[in-house]
Amino acid sequence: MKIIDINSIPRKQNTTQKIAHSEREKIAFSIKRRKRRIYIISLLVIVLSSSLSGWHFYQEKKDIKAQNDSFQAVYYFEAEDFNKALEGDGMHKGLLEVVKSYPYTKTANLLNLYIGVAYMHQKAYDKALQFLNRSHFKDLILQARAWCVMGDVYSEQGNHKQAATYYMKAAHYKTNSVYSPGYLVKAAIAFESVNQYKDAYHCYQEIVEKFPESHYGNDIALKEASRLSALL
Repeated sequence: MKIIDINSIPRKQNTTQKIAHSEREKIAFSIKRRKRRIYIISLLVIVLSSSLSGWHFYQEKKDIKAQNDSFQAVYYFEAEDFNKALEGDGMHKGLLEVVKSYPYTKTANLLNLYIGVAYMHQKAYDKALQFLNRSHFKDLILQARAWCVMGDVYSEQGNHKQAATYYMKAAHYKTNSVYSPGYLVKAAIAFESVNQYKDAYHCYQEIVEKFPESHYGNDIALKEASRLSALL
């Protein structure tokens, strides 16, 4: 009789073994897919970081060029020769050309404020607002100053209610005893121009309470608050 090797006989996998094998395959596939996803994300992070570094370096170079190109125009601005400041003098670029040549730079952002002020002095109020709206700052002085200039533009247009809104934004932006009282006075004058005496009174009262040591605190604000209280 022929002896049969039982190990050579194919064995039929039971259901439990099939399920276990299937689960192992799923886990292995899931791990492989997760590793691939992590690799892709890591690669994207590296690419984006390199791109951002390159972009910042490129912007810094443009910013330096913008500063150099705007030097003469800023000189004209400070001399209140606003036409040459805006348009240039034939040899040097004006502020408008510099901003157009170097958009998205820090210098262009600042020059938008200069352009807005220049247009305001030229009574081109719509253009002034257009450029003032393009300037955005995070520091103590410039953002409040930009809003104050917008208030001045609206005031020149006779829109005193809107002017008061921007003066108040300026006054309450990173509040300080150097600039905030002056913005509050401007707001009070604008409010009074549209007969909003209560709002004007509160502006002066705020100066008295929060900034008593300021230029306006002990004299002007007290007198004006007293005068307006009689109208309430």
